[in-house]
Amino acid sequence: MQLGRIQIFPIKSLDGVSVAQAAITAGGILQHDRVYALFDHAGQIVNGKRTARIHELRCTFDAGINEVRLSIPGGGAPVQFPLDAPAALEHWLSEFFGLAVWLKYDPVQGFPDDHTASGPTITSEASLQAVQSWFPELTIDQVRRRFRTNLELLGTEAFGEDRLFGAPGSLHAFHIGEVPFLGHNPCQRCVVPTRDPDTGQSTADFQKKFMELRQQTLPAWANAGRFNHFYRFTVNTSIPAGGAGRVLRVGDRVM
Repeated sequence: MQLGRIQIFPIKSLDGVSVAQAAITAGGILQHDRVYALFDHAGQIVNGKRTARIHELRCTFDAGINEVRLSIPGGGAPVQFPLDAPAALEHWLSEFFGLAVWLKYDPVQGFPDDHTASGPTITSEASLQAVQSWFPELTIDQVRRRFRTNLELLGTEAFGEDRLFGAPGSLHAFHIGEVPFLGHNPCQRCVVPTRDPDTGQSTADFQKKFMELRQQTLPAWANAGRFNHFYRFTVNTSIPAGGAGRVLRVGDRVM
């Protein structure tokens, strides 16, 4: 297996960026990945699990991830905002959500969903193609955008990335290039993949169909003990402290 794609999501729950390489921070995340997040006045995160409206936002970033350009369907020309002085961005987003929001920044730890397995999530192109075959009305890029995975592998069969975690209670050590990883478990998915990534509209029976077909196609070699249910897809990881400062590159081999 080798690394075929690296995707980072600078603002949690918004659009991602494909990059050719990414350094590992001291907190064990990809540099710039989910280092910004939106919060309300009560300190609760505003993300795709909380509101489907977030899917309507389209964004792009400058090369240094210093500025974001945002737009909404029918909302006119994109509007550009600096990320280091976020007051104007916060005002624009507060009007969009109808809810006062603030942008927080943590360049080291970021804002992961899982604080134990806080490293990059991993899938494979073959797995995305398999899921796309279950939902032929979707393109592979639409499947990719629903699951929002950081690292995509080439050179393996569908769900071959499931070899990167071990039995319950264990962590599986491996490397991608020079970067050490620990594989934790197959990721338990939330409501986000059930929605159209552009509109937020739910796809009827997406979760039910996914679970049925995931169970039917579970490889014979898979560790079935890691699947208390079958709405699990992609691999949760962490990066040990020794990985800080090392660089992942497209083309790196999985060892």
